[in-house]
Amino acid sequence: MSNLPDPNERERLLAKRPHDIFLSNLIGNHILIFTAISTFGPAYIKYLILVPLLSFAALGYTYYRSGHIRREDSEFVWAHWQVARRWSKIFFMVLLVVTSVAVLGWLGKTYLGMMKEAVYGMVGGLSLLPTLVSVLVLIVIESDSLHHARVGTLPRWALRRFLGIESEPSQD
Repeated sequence: MSNLPDPNERERLLAKRPHDIFLSNLIGNHILIFTAISTFGPAYIKYLILVPLLSFAALGYTYYRSGHIRREDSEFVWAHWQVARRWSKIFFMVLLVVTSVAVLGWLGKTYLGMMKEAVYGMVGGLSLLPTLVSVLVLIVIESDSLHHARVGTLPRWALRRFLGIESEPSQD
């Protein structure tokens, strides 16, 4: 598939790490923790702030680590960190929109006297729903990236973008 040498087991394990972190953030944090806190009702709604805080921490770690991994050690591992960094940047932008809309909703209720239902509709429709859709799409995309790391390959677009390798056309 490419001019890269086949990665050894250690390289595959190291290449899986950024995808594991990102998927743990999406599934564990944005689905399980969010659902668990929401289930307890309005008394615990203030603890939902943990979800974006944990997410920003995981995304920040992925972004920081991907910038400090050395390409000379293993191009395969480096490229997988760059793949995770790309999806992390996209999800970071989604989270910025979510937190901005949530803050605007809080400001609207507190200082502009907006009705509680209007704020719920605004926050739900403009932030929670797009976040849910992006989480589900990114889970599918990142699961594919994790599979590539597991079997020792890279997606075609990653070969082109990060390593400058054009993949051969398939022989169908």
